[in-house]
Amino acid sequence: MNIQSKERFDAIVVGSGMSGGWAMMELCRLGLKTLVLERGRMVRHISDYITEHKHPWELPHRGRVPPATAREHYPIQRKTYAFSESTRHFFMRDSEHPYVQEEPYTWIQANVVGGRSLMWARQSYRLSPMDFLANLEDGHGVDWPIRYEDLAPWYDYVEKTIGVSGQAEGLPHLPDGIFQKPMDMNVVERQLKDRVEKHFPERVVTIGRTATLTEAIGDRAACHYCGPCERGCSTSSYYSTVSVALPKAQATGNLTLQPDSLVCQVNYDETTGRATGVDVIDQKTGGRRTFNGRMVFLCASSMNTARIMLMSRSRSFPDGIANTSGALGHYLMDHHYHVGANAVFEGHEDRYYQGNRPNGIYIPRFRNLGPETHHPAFVRGYGFQGSASRQGWGRGQSMSGFGAEFKHRLRTPGSWRMGLGAFGETLPRYDNYCALDPVKRDQWGLPVLRFHVTRDENDRAMRQDMMETAAEMLEAAGAKEVTPYDTWQDAPGLGNHEMGAARMGRNPATSVLNAYNQCHDVPNLFVTDGACMTSSACQNPSLTYMALTARACDYAAEHLKEGRL
Repeated sequence: MNIQSKERFDAIVVGSGMSGGWAMMELCRLGLKTLVLERGRMVRHISDYITEHKHPWELPHRGRVPPATAREHYPIQRKTYAFSESTRHFFMRDSEHPYVQEEPYTWIQANVVGGRSLMWARQSYRLSPMDFLANLEDGHGVDWPIRYEDLAPWYDYVEKTIGVSGQAEGLPHLPDGIFQKPMDMNVVERQLKDRVEKHFPERVVTIGRTATLTEAIGDRAACHYCGPCERGCSTSSYYSTVSVALPKAQATGNLTLQPDSLVCQVNYDETTGRATGVDVIDQKTGGRRTFNGRMVFLCASSMNTARIMLMSRSRSFPDGIANTSGALGHYLMDHHYHVGANAVFEGHEDRYYQGNRPNGIYIPRFRNLGPETHHPAFVRGYGFQGSASRQGWGRGQSMSGFGAEFKHRLRTPGSWRMGLGAFGETLPRYDNYCALDPVKRDQWGLPVLRFHVTRDENDRAMRQDMMETAAEMLEAAGAKEVTPYDTWQDAPGLGNHEMGAARMGRNPATSVLNAYNQCHDVPNLFVTDGACMTSSACQNPSLTYMALTARACDYAAEHLKEGRL
């Protein structure tokens, strides 16, 4: 039995991560009484960063999750770089939240207020004018209903709010933003930059653009390089929902936040053609409630948003709400990566660096930017991320020796090492999809998702070039022992940049959303997380999610106040 909430909200936001945090902040700022529903538990800024500054020897298992526990409860989550004994309390237990892998797919999920905004790598790049034109020009996917110029002022707005440090480079395919002062490269990274740009004039090596402050904003301090960031940041030096968006939303007096609330359906009124609210399962009690709102923003992450929409069936939408196009759940994308090269750099033994810089270097896309950079084997392109560092005491695990002399050797930093890893654009394909499984149910009796996502020959050809160009740049920089790698066998999804499933488009017959992230079929239902993406580009997408969300909130609030929703 559902308990009907007596209060009717102006807006209901589902999810509190990267896009949900921005939706709550903007809708509350714009004067709307806003309910935020988060399936995960509450995380409070500072007090709930329980492992933030703990050393490995202060953790029961020295930072490692016991193998039996990892296999039983976190067989998927343990594959991501951010998962460890010090962060597992932020992640979903796979044993409690199953899904079906018709084709192998790695689905990384948070289970807390703030979502993956607590653990993200903070790399913040704008999509370029060519990225919004790519589908139209090469015929893969439908045309974006917006252009770079539509989103540029919203990129500005988001960057001013979250704080992005970086170096302006004047590249049309990687637009500059509003940056705080850039972080410094270390000596080996500068060597790579100098020599790569000399050997390959069309390639640029720059410091990463990261949502980590190098200059204070209000009471948010500049980063002091303590790391590792995925445990939480008590100085609010990096952007997260918990440290920035949530307090701003709470300060307006317009926010109601309910953790442990699993949204299982968007309700629809056949008479008005509008969403009326959502049904929620309380994950602590199992009780069910219905919340009513004048509009709904789905920001639950790409596949969870798709799952909610697919479960929201009615006479008008037997295959899921707002799904007359049949595109819902399809065109899933995730950047393919875990390909590149590693190397050793000799010399510079007298040089070191200070702290744990929460950033690396970035090499923007240099393939298929025009006729002179055309590659015959694949379309679109890729960028590189990487960093140089010196080996620490952990190298002792593979060294011979024992006793005082062995320990003494580990007091001196080891040789310089550097890796370049590529992130490649994936093409939107109808046959990459998630759907409701007809048989398997979760602990609440809801159908789980079934995934069918594969890589294609465009990915394969691109990865070969990624590996070769990573090696040639390291060699040009003077590296030794250059070792290319390609973990093709890793399942899609590990890039943590899932996109698609409810794409934007100009034509309601082939897309779910319009230019303002508004459902073509249900005008008061908005989707602003990764599900809305029409193509993936090769840049980290979180900055784009935030800009799209801010733009959609402005549009929705105006139309709601004018009675047009």
